[in-house]
Amino acid sequence: MPSRYPGAVTQDWEPVVLHKSKPKNLRDPKAVNAAIRNGVAVQTVKKFDAGSNKKGKSTAVPVINTKKLEEDTEPAAMDRVKAEVRLTIQKARLEKKMSQADLAKQINERIQVVQEYENGKAVPNQALLAKMEKVLGVKLRGKIGK
Repeated sequence: MPSRYPGAVTQDWEPVVLHKSKPKNLRDPKAVNAAIRNGVAVQTVKKFDAGSNKKGKSTAVPVINTKKLEEDTEPAAMDRVKAEVRLTIQKARLEKKMSQADLAKQINERIQVVQEYENGKAVPNQALLAKMEKVLGVKLRGKIGK
């Protein structure tokens, strides 16, 4: 492939070498004391909250309590499964001689979901309660609001 420029290509600039001046390290207490004795102006900066992750009241930025903000924007607590519904599920399951695993398999859910409903830790889901009603043959959905 032919060259674009006829003749030899040369550099037209001189190499430039930059040298950094070494900063004076006055973090050593001996060096600070020596500088003070020699009359050199030494600037000291006091660090606030050094080594901690907490914001003190001395900062100019107001401290925001995230928990309080979360409680203001979100509902306080989700409704859990009522005791009447829990007992109805357990009684109906035991009358049909089913284990929690059997019920979970028939409604296509995990065993943990059935355990949470029977322990009262689950948030009621209408679709899931409908599946349980169908398999167990009992009424569950009308008992949530009471």
